[in-house]
Parts: sequence; C-alpha cells; structure tokens
Amino acid sequence: MQATSYTYDQETRTGSVLLDDGTPVEFAAEAFDAGGLRLLRPGQRVRIEVEGDGEARRITLVTLQTF
Repeated sequence: MQATSYTYDQETRTGSVLLDDGTPVEFAAEAFDAGGLRLLRPGQRVRIEVEGDGEARRITLVTLQTF
C-alpha cells in the first residue's frame, strides 16, 4: 500500500502517514526500523505494510516508494 509521510520524530523514530484517502495512520519505531530507513521527510511517498482492520490496524513496515 502507498501513503505519504506526514510526521516523523527522529529521536523516537515514530510518526504518521496519510493514506491516499487522507486518513492519518501512526507508526511505531519497529515499523520504521523494519524498513531500513535512516530519515523520513514529510511529503515523501512511502510504501507501507499493515495488519488488522479499523481501530486494530497498525503499520508493520515503512519504506520509500520506488518506481
């Protein structure tokens, strides 16, 4: 799934993305670390993997979207 980076805290390695429908979804440091990134800037297109639905939905991976 694709999204747009919305927030990122370099100290905690947590942040949020905006899904293409505008829904914000937060991610934990574990999801950021799983993608192997070192930095994330707001507005970057990212690829995410999620598990669960509704309130239980959580991001398990954040990485840069490449073409």
